[in-house]
Amino acid sequence: MSEAKIKELRDDVDELNELLKQAKRKKVQDVLTLEIRKLETEMVKLKESENTTPMEVTHTPATSANSSQSKSKRYQIKLNGYGWDQSDKYIKVFVTLKNVQTLSKDQVYCKLTERSMELHVDNLDNKDYLLVINKLLEPINIEESHWKQKTDMVVVFLAKSNPNVKWSHMTEIEKKFEDQRNSRFKTDDMGKKDPQDSIMSLMKNMYETGDDEMKRMISKAWYEGQHKKPTDTLDL
Repeated sequence: MSEAKIKELRDDVDELNELLKQAKRKKVQDVLTLEIRKLETEMVKLKESENTTPMEVTHTPATSANSSQSKSKRYQIKLNGYGWDQSDKYIKVFVTLKNVQTLSKDQVYCKLTERSMELHVDNLDNKDYLLVINKLLEPINIEESHWKQKTDMVVVFLAKSNPNVKWSHMTEIEKKFEDQRNSRFKTDDMGKKDPQDSIMSLMKNMYETGDDEMKRMISKAWYEGQHKKPTDTLDL
């Protein structure tokens, strides 16, 4: 029964990801992203009974001239989608990758700092996968963090430096974006103003007041938007 449910959830996630690729409005993208993360979290909870062994955070993969040469011939795929949940002690990050459980421990590893995480999955079907999350909302305890391989999934347990503190968002950037958006929408007269104009005005304001990371993300989003909707204009 659980296997059928997991398959159904995975199919739902795949379809939502296809819809996310087609979505153009930020609010629609946010709703789809949140729903994807909820479903991925539900999949993980169904798999919690599986017996897996956590990896040591201090572990680094073995390297050699031959392995480096082999790695250089593989494609690296940067991951953006992930689910997350939290307990009093941990932030749990869920990353779905088919057949990841077949890899050795040397091929699945994390690089952690107090405010960032990188998940590396090497040579899965001749591809390397990388998930980078920078500017975590709160600091983490590197020594107490770890990760596990499960069927078709990696779960990263980021230990909170301040246990029992509830995170409202995964990163500072996500929180800043939502706070500024909510603040701007409260002051705008949405009945007299085109919602698209409000979003564009918000992005401009965030670009002018944001840090380098915020400006980089907005510039990328705007560049992609220009190619999809060449008639839009925004002077950054």
